[in-house]
Amino acid sequence: MTSIFAIVKRLLASNKVSFILTALVMLCATSSGDIVLSNGNYSWLLAVVTPFFFVFYDFTKLMHLGANKKDYFFGCLISYGFLAFFISLVNTVIHQLIDPVYSAQTVINMMDVCKWTENGIIVAGLQQMFFLLLVMVFFHVLLSMQAHWYGWLTDAVFTAIICIFTPIAPLRAILSGFFHTIMFNNNAVLHIGICLLLSGAFSIGGLVILKRKTL
Repeated sequence: MTSIFAIVKRLLASNKVSFILTALVMLCATSSGDIVLSNGNYSWLLAVVTPFFFVFYDFTKLMHLGANKKDYFFGCLISYGFLAFFISLVNTVIHQLIDPVYSAQTVINMMDVCKWTENGIIVAGLQQMFFLLLVMVFFHVLLSMQAHWYGWLTDAVFTAIICIFTPIAPLRAILSGFFHTIMFNNNAVLHIGICLLLSGAFSIGGLVILKRKTL
């Protein structure tokens, strides 16, 4: 466990660029329209950018330092858990304290759009946290397989799903139902359960991929 927490510390410390980029976007994002997206939602950018650094930068550095692959992966999962909590906390605080200040504009926060706030702000924060964890684990696994043929095949499959399912009404309804389940879902127990189940499934897949990964 000591080695895993040492990896977690290094991963978070080396992720400064993601923190700085996200902070700049949150501070600089402005809109003159009547309806604007909450600045807190730009904190989600951290969940999208971080896996790129963990996969393409930190993996090589840690392997050269003699880190174990399994320790690296569990370190990533713990880091994603911490970041998911941090991002959710930041957006929740902004939604509660800062968004109401803009009385001249209608501020939209994804917590409301996804119907999570119907369950109360604390439960909404938890739903947001587990959703962001799923996003980071998914991107981590997807990026990890890009150097292999099955990574390219996965990209092709996702592209085909979007191109084929979108224009065909029955298939579009299936795709819409999937996103409704993992994101636009006000059933907290179902939503959190599915996010955890998918995160676990992707994590298992990530471990399998990691065993084959070389520097």
